Amino acid sequence: MTPNDNNAPLTPGGFAPSQANDSERLTPTGFQPLDPGERPERPPLWPKIALGGIALVAAGVLFFLLTARSLEIQVDAVGTPRIDIDGLNVPFGQRYLIRPGQYRVTVTVPGYRDWQERVSVSDSDSQQLTVSPAILPGRVSIRSNPPGATVTVSGETLGQTPLEGLNLPAGPTPISVALARHQSSDELLEVTGRGIEQTLTLVLNPDWAEILVTAQPDDATLWIDDEPVSTVGTPVQVLSGDRLLSIRAPGYLDANIEVNVVAEVDQVLEPITLVPAAGILELQSSPAAANVTVDGDFMGLTPLSLELDPGRNHRIQVSKVGYNRARLEVSLEKGTTATRTVKLEPRLGNISFQLTPPDAQLWINGRLEGTGSQALDLPAVEQRVEVRLAGYASQRLRVTPREGLGQVVDIALLTEAEARKAALTPEITSALGQTLVLIDPLTEPMNSFSMGASRREPGRRSNEVLHTVELERAFYLATTETTNAQFRQFLESHDSGQIEGNSMNREHQPAVGMSWQQAARFCNWLSSREGLPPFYRETQGIIDGYNPSSTGYRLPTEAEWSYAARVEGEQYRKFAWGEDFPPSSAVVNVADNTSALVTGRILNGYADGYIVSAPVGSFPANHRGLYDMGGNVAEWVHDVYAIPSANAELATDPLGALKGDNYTVRGASWALSRLSELRLTYRDYGASGRDDLGFRIARYAE
Repeated sequence: MTPNDNNAPLTPGGFAPSQANDSERLTPTGFQPLDPGERPERPPLWPKIALGGIALVAAGVLFFLLTARSLEIQVDAVGTPRIDIDGLNVPFGQRYLIRPGQYRVTVTVPGYRDWQERVSVSDSDSQQLTVSPAILPGRVSIRSNPPGATVTVSGETLGQTPLEGLNLPAGPTPISVALARHQSSDELLEVTGRGIEQTLTLVLNPDWAEILVTAQPDDATLWIDDEPVSTVGTPVQVLSGDRLLSIRAPGYLDANIEVNVVAEVDQVLEPITLVPAAGILELQSSPAAANVTVDGDFMGLTPLSLELDPGRNHRIQVSKVGYNRARLEVSLEKGTTATRTVKLEPRLGNISFQLTPPDAQLWINGRLEGTGSQALDLPAVEQRVEVRLAGYASQRLRVTPREGLGQVVDIALLTEAEARKAALTPEITSALGQTLVLIDPLTEPMNSFSMGASRREPGRRSNEVLHTVELERAFYLATTETTNAQFRQFLESHDSGQIEGNSMNREHQPAVGMSWQQAARFCNWLSSREGLPPFYRETQGIIDGYNPSSTGYRLPTEAEWSYAARVEGEQYRKFAWGEDFPPSSAVVNVADNTSALVTGRILNGYADGYIVSAPVGSFPANHRGLYDMGGNVAEWVHDVYAIPSANAELATDPLGALKGDNYTVRGASWALSRLSELRLTYRDYGASGRDDLGFRIARYAE
């Protein structure tokens, strides 16, 4: 082995012993530890922590970017919105990077209500949310010239101008401003909203024009729509529309002019000369119901109001069968009224009444003449005689004395038991439940009466010719008009209809809309149902005649209707409620204040509570217990329509022609309001049905 042999042992110094000499031999030294102050420094940890944090943030950002979705929020509002999202998000204009999940989103825009909702973000890459916050009301001030006008906004009345700072919803808003005697103004205002203040000023134009009327005499007064205004010759302000101008002066006839007044268009009317009014003679006679002629022309029966030409003599003659004729001359100044009472001297005839039993009472024309048999000198005119005695049935008859010729009348009373079989029932009920009352003209103070009206009577129409009629046959008349429920038992499909949403088809309202033919066929149907002989002759469903001897149901004759409605004792009713016009309380159903939108014309100041027809019997009955004779619905009567002759012979129980094209209508209705139409003498005619025309039934008692 060589000295460099690797197998040679190493000394502590790393050298083989054979190579070391003594001079180079290493000697050990004592161990001394290092000075702590001289220990080497370790590198700081914060850079490593910072780098780790950055790495974590970068990883989080990268994770957020990889998992976030795009949400676009569009705000439908004027102004810059502020958008708050209660979760992690990154805004980019209107877009936000946000991870899927539920978030509460709040949008605030000046002038709008805050919008807040919980929004769900899905896994879709791109999403959109549209927000439409509610606009705050605007502050609107409304003024008018002139002020004081009533303001209505969207149908609600808010007060009078000026109105300041009204909170109105944004958007188109209808505004109406109205002031008395001015034309109303309507405006569709676009309210901006968002608390923005706006002012609307409207100018209201006058709704009148000046009208100048001149007339003779110059002290005449001007009336507009029946309201006094001023004397003629002075311009007056008249509201626009169709106006009735009346010029009136004492002693003169009224002059009426219909004028269409256009706002702000003044008018000067042609001068008017009033015609002197006739004198009025109130003529009465004793006894009443005497014939009157003036200058040879028949004028009617007393009591009578005569219209006489002023300033000249008029020859007046008063006559009555059984009395001496009376003559007088009368001259009246214009516009004056005078009263005359003429007492007619009777032409007498002697009648000897032989009464059985001997203590029976004798009544002549409703006045007690004594008891037992007696001879009386009576006027040579038909006398209504009645003999009465307790426990016996009274007897009534008519006798006519003859001047210079004596007569003997024997009257023997039957006991009540004997007479009961023949007695007539004062009230009957039809198979449909209709109540009919007995009317016997021969038992009343007056059965000969005047139909029609004097030419002097206000509202009188040309077909209301005065003529005398006599009723002798007793008859029954229904107390109410035929109802829908009753008429439908005859014609199940009947429909009375409705007007402007107001029904006329309820069970207890009067049936309307039927023709005269249908009403007459209803009467025949009801007669057949009760086993009575039909009154009307019917051929193939058409009424073409009648049987006057039948006691079956029928329509009342015009004379019966007039007698039942007008004659009260020895007096005549002018209106269903009496003599005053208009009525002071709700006594009849006519076109009242509530009916303006339906009928057009109304009875001003009157309210009966019904716009159209009322249930039958809703108002007080007349003196005979009959309802709605002057209102509710007009009524078909039996007679073929005709205008009577003033010189016609006295008709007894007239029925009129067998058939015709038109039939008579009597009575007012819920659709009528004028003085002319509400009088009990008012006549109309037709053949077809109307929505204010019905009927009531009648029949002869024997």
